[in-house]
Amino acid sequence: MAILVTGGAGYIGSHTVRLLRDRGYQVVVLDSMEFGHPEAIGDTPLVVGDISDKHLVATTVADHRVDAVVHFAAYKAAGESMVDPGRYFCNNVAGTAALLDALHHAGVTRFVFSSTCALYGTPDRLPVGESEPVRPESPYGETKALVERMLHWYDVCHGLRSVSLRYFNAAGAAFDGSAGEDWAVTLNLIPLVMKALLGRSSELKVFGTDYPTPDGTAVRDYIHVDDLADAHLRALEYLVAGGPSDVFNLGTGTGSTVRQVVAAAEQAAGRRVRATDAPRRAGDPVSLYAENTKARQVLGWSPRYGLNEIVASAWAWHSTHPDGYATLSR
Repeated sequence: MAILVTGGAGYIGSHTVRLLRDRGYQVVVLDSMEFGHPEAIGDTPLVVGDISDKHLVATTVADHRVDAVVHFAAYKAAGESMVDPGRYFCNNVAGTAALLDALHHAGVTRFVFSSTCALYGTPDRLPVGESEPVRPESPYGETKALVERMLHWYDVCHGLRSVSLRYFNAAGAAFDGSAGEDWAVTLNLIPLVMKALLGRSSELKVFGTDYPTPDGTAVRDYIHVDDLADAHLRALEYLVAGGPSDVFNLGTGTGSTVRQVVAAAEQAAGRRVRATDAPRRAGDPVSLYAENTKARQVLGWSPRYGLNEIVASAWAWHSTHPDGYATLSR
């Protein structure tokens, strides 16, 4: 099969591209390269362009005989979306609408979507399951919820079957040290901790220390990027086998506070992090961790790595690649 991976030169996308190719799939990447790195995908065919370019999408599908799409291309910073919501609605929603329309006309009927736990907001119950109400607390989360609704109707109207993977906090790096997250373009906690540990920032800011949690800091479910890549492969295989459209949580089922993440990073690095407390950020839920039974039962997926392994792999990547993929090109 030939798979189109949008945003495939980015963090999670590139790890998924590597796994798909390892499993024998033909892969083509469509990426604007705003945040992508060609080094992350090696010799995988790369089409540079935007998902909203219908002609480009149609041409790519035809030229590479694409059978299915895995869609990562989106902006993903909840805090930034609170400041510039239009940027998120234009790219994440309007861009995906154009992509879906082009795929429909090209005859593609299988679609795996990179969704998010952010669409739950602050849930009433934890761990949060797929049946919990969708009530995002940021435009970013809202954009993912809107795309999931669009996918429902593209299935009803056009037979485009999809799997939406609502994953929690992606983190970590390839264990062979060949790929990881670019801290220059991310606001995620673990790379920010690494940046502080390596002296690439003056300090780490801990946003919110008065939450109703064990140590006052926000709780998140950190999931290794290789576990996420495996889930995308399994979702694709589920659709190929004829599975109906569905949504799945991807998380470990264990929540960790910000201070627990910092402590794990200090242990991995063997040094202290200079951190200062800061007020809560708008759009940040108090606590989120996953109920992942459905993904285990239906997709046969389960997370293999916990927080300590995630943080250790991130330290191994960042400490040897302080300038990200630019380090590899030297």
